[in-house]
Amino acid sequence: MIVRDRADEIAAALSANGLILRGCVTFAEGEEPPSGLSGAFAKSALLVGQAGAAPWPHFLRWRERQPQTIANPLDTWSRQVIGAVAEKFGARAVSPSDRPYLPFQQWAMRAEGLKPSPLGILMHPKYGLWHAYRGALLFEDEISIEASEASIHLCDTCVEKPCIKSCPVDAYSTEGFAYQSCLAHVRGANGSPCRSGGCLDRNACPYGTVYRYPPDVQAFHMAAFIR
Repeated sequence: MIVRDRADEIAAALSANGLILRGCVTFAEGEEPPSGLSGAFAKSALLVGQAGAAPWPHFLRWRERQPQTIANPLDTWSRQVIGAVAEKFGARAVSPSDRPYLPFQQWAMRAEGLKPSPLGILMHPKYGLWHAYRGALLFEDEISIEASEASIHLCDTCVEKPCIKSCPVDAYSTEGFAYQSCLAHVRGANGSPCRSGGCLDRNACPYGTVYRYPPDVQAFHMAAFIR
């Protein structure tokens, strides 16, 4: 069993690049989890991610040394950083962009007791919408770490719902995400505020604003979206 002090070592290794442990999922009997390092079923997954833009300076320093032709630099950086930690601690590293896709959102809801916001992003009681999952470490042992306590879902207490009222093309609604409308607007002549400062609906959320990504980080992600 990997106990708390070992998890603390893993957390310290991740923190060197601005990443954090987001929680743990222990797979129950009857589930069919992904395989661990040896090929046997994993028993636990430590979720790795970020709060706010803490990894951004580390990513930029790495990016300066890489060819400009890398198609998905943030994914590549995340794989390298999390992969190095996985190798050190005897785990298999997996990514949200791996095919076939792994159920990262379901794992996150189990590990941290989170629920989706109207934008689909999981609402965190501290970070609001300004957090992300960059990967997971799969272990063939059970992991014992302190579990996150379930808390009030902030979206349930939000009456005004500014997150579905700020988009000029009403891309988000109770009916879902109008992907094509959003993409056409962001690419178009009137999409400059979104391209340079990020999604207006996301920025309208009143929670976790101290963790809001800076404009250059949001512009980076929006540029990836419109590609």
